[in-house]
Amino acid sequence: MKCPFCGYEESKVIDSRPTDEGERIRRRRECLKCARRFTTYELIESLPIIVIKKDKTRETFDRDKLLNGMLRACEKRPVSFETIERAIDDIESIIQNTLDREVSSERIGELVMDKLKSIDEVAYVRFASVYRQFKDINTFMDELNKLLNK
Repeated sequence: MKCPFCGYEESKVIDSRPTDEGERIRRRRECLKCARRFTTYELIESLPIIVIKKDKTRETFDRDKLLNGMLRACEKRPVSFETIERAIDDIESIIQNTLDREVSSERIGELVMDKLKSIDEVAYVRFASVYRQFKDINTFMDELNKLLNK
């Protein structure tokens, strides 16, 4: 960290403590050249994730949209809110851990279906019927048969 007084690029940390509910860290530093003290704040840099939709438009990733879709799929099912939130945390973590800053809505949909399949099969079929836009009863039955065969 560059000293604001003399410009020297080496300093030592004297004290660190979290601020803003742990979102930032306040650090007291001392310049190794002029021995003057100064304060810095460190925060996590978060880059937005861009979702590429089916029509090729782009929008920022919205966790609430994901939550609403999963809540609708799990409506009147024995699935706790905490279970849904954990699944969303996992999905968001998978997306954040890729090096790409852009992700397709198809990829997100597949991740949601994978999670729902292990949480509740009825919720999975509900989500899949909307996501995959089942046109008739035959496509719906095909998806059910895939589930039954596994």
